Amino acid sequence: MNDRIRNLAGLDRLVHEPGRLAILSLLSAVEEADFLYLLNETGMTKGNLSSHLAKLEAGGYVKIDKTYRGKIPLTLCTLTTAGRAAFKNYRAALKASL
Repeated sequence: MNDRIRNLAGLDRLVHEPGRLAILSLLSAVEEADFLYLLNETGMTKGNLSSHLAKLEAGGYVKIDKTYRGKIPLTLCTLTTAGRAAFKNYRAALKASL
């Protein structure tokens, strides 16, 4: 197996899944994003987005804060330092395999 293929085999599986990759891509470009923004931008269902965010939070890649704007619930998502590093490493591994 050559080095390029080894790079692909070693990709972070938590980041590699398309839905989670889309979330991380969006969060890498902003300071924070609310659930509805991510829902609209990714085109996922609420349940699917919630499930992916929970996995990213469990992996330490995303921080989720539940709060209120007035009386309306608001879920804010932020990319953690570890999440930013994982996304950067994932992109570098993909580039190295081209």
